[in-house]
Amino acid sequence: MEKSYVLPSSKLWNKGALLRKDGLWDRIAVIISGLCLIHCISTIVLVALLSSAAGVLLDPIIHEVGIAIAIALGLFTLGRGISDHGFYMPAIVGGIGLSIMAAAVFIGHEGSHGGMEILLTMVGVGILALGHNLNYRART
Repeated sequence: MEKSYVLPSSKLWNKGALLRKDGLWDRIAVIISGLCLIHCISTIVLVALLSSAAGVLLDPIIHEVGIAIAIALGLFTLGRGISDHGFYMPAIVGGIGLSIMAAAVFIGHEGSHGGMEILLTMVGVGILALGHNLNYRART
């Protein structure tokens, strides 16, 4: 008899109607990643066009709340994916993306770091979206 290294999902997650296995949460996370990318691009455009109006979008609290939401959603969906399908790769890829995004928040955009923050955020969001996509594909 083979040993199973994946814990029974019933011990980790409630399988109610809200927590369906159809990848709903991964699709939501990919959409949020896309919105983050749109936020980054729109901030660049707004900074170039209207410096004073763009200050609101560059407020550090937006980025801190955003990374907190991304981490919570990533832990929920990617962690649940491990218990559902047993593959660690989506969670590893997503974790790399989240780490890059967190590094961007810590670097900040003061001084000469603005370009690096935007680059790291966009790369991190793309990698995180890939992790959620892999998680979604592993379910089907």
